[in-house]
Amino acid sequence: MLNKLKNELQHFGSQSYNFRVLTLTNLIYSIVLPVIDIFVAAYVMRNSNDPSKVVVYQLTIYTGIPLTFLLNGWLLNRFPVKLLYSLGMMLSGVSMTIMMSLKTLDITGVGVAGIVMGMSFGFYWANRDFLALSTTNDNNRNYYYGLETFFYTIIAVVIPVIIGWFIELSARAGDAKMAYKMVTGIVFIITIIASAMCFRGRFENPVNKKFVFFTFDPYWYKLLFLAALKGLVQGFLVTAPAMLIMLLLGQEGALGTVQSIGAIFAAILMYVIGRLTLPSHRIYVFGLGLLLFAVAAVINGILFNATGVILFMLFLLLAKPLLDLAYFPIQFSVIDLLSKKEKRSEFAYILNHETGLYIGRLAGAGTFLLMAYFFSNEIALRYAIIIVASLQLCSYWVAKSIIRQGKEITQSLNPQPEYHE
Repeated sequence: MLNKLKNELQHFGSQSYNFRVLTLTNLIYSIVLPVIDIFVAAYVMRNSNDPSKVVVYQLTIYTGIPLTFLLNGWLLNRFPVKLLYSLGMMLSGVSMTIMMSLKTLDITGVGVAGIVMGMSFGFYWANRDFLALSTTNDNNRNYYYGLETFFYTIIAVVIPVIIGWFIELSARAGDAKMAYKMVTGIVFIITIIASAMCFRGRFENPVNKKFVFFTFDPYWYKLLFLAALKGLVQGFLVTAPAMLIMLLLGQEGALGTVQSIGAIFAAILMYVIGRLTLPSHRIYVFGLGLLLFAVAAVINGILFNATGVILFMLFLLLAKPLLDLAYFPIQFSVIDLLSKKEKRSEFAYILNHETGLYIGRLAGAGTFLLMAYFFSNEIALRYAIIIVASLQLCSYWVAKSIIRQGKEITQSLNPQPEYHE
């Protein structure tokens, strides 16, 4: 066992310096991600008891993300990428502070906090994706995302339980809001540490300065369609677990406990998959993730009780990392090919990719709002997620087509020399 661990540490040490710095930066910041993803939505539910406000919060986040991607492209011509990456991490604490300072959770206040959180995500993901693309290659991307997912999932064992029960016990003592404020302060401290780690990297800005294009190779539009299908579920995935648990289980402590069940198994599984799989295996990993998410949605819809929520979260613990582990390398392989073919900056594709995600997110969140408005919140939580999960199953065939065409483009860009006797 010790020899195996030593071999894995040596393998990590054999990666490039920037690879290691980026991984450690993301590891530190991942400590606050469960807080941002789950407990902010739970805070809105606790203080408003209105799932529609949670969705409005999410919609404003998703509106802030593409706008910040565009702003980030302009700022990359003037500021170091690691500064903008650090800014994204810091803004998450600012957004939480705005939310905690609201005396009443009206739509305007929730929307402002959501826009700032969207800016945080925009700066974070725009620069994180570019740095991941520039510091990895097609051969080690499965390992990179397997390693990241391993750390994220392990952290998801500890953080939700600690914070969830801390908030719930504080609520029993009559001061839940103070507990949320203390958590916000801890988030600020962790983002500062993550930023300090990021500044140790020797990261370079994109070489080509033009990032905005309106026409692309037809191959790119397949990936945009895949991005829209991914965004369709993202419109639910961040807030739906919190809403379901608060409605059907009731408290943040239960929320944290459910988030942690099975996470250690999922973490080890993701690391093994990332370490051992080849680029040719991505479509199978992706398909398994899609299937597990569809099963989770159906179970939740049929049962729609405490047991259903627990099973939904358990399946989600496996489905989400499997999807991410396969999706990002597929996305980056397309960008690698087209940036060479069209001679454009990689960031131009990262920026445009956000358009596809945004369209999907609006469609997913809009589906929930329409069903909640015309029927009820229960109907929306029960059946809308089945609708989007069923639609997302189409992603398998889209991804399969992208991989197949990618091989053809690679062969055309790197033709084999003819053999002569």
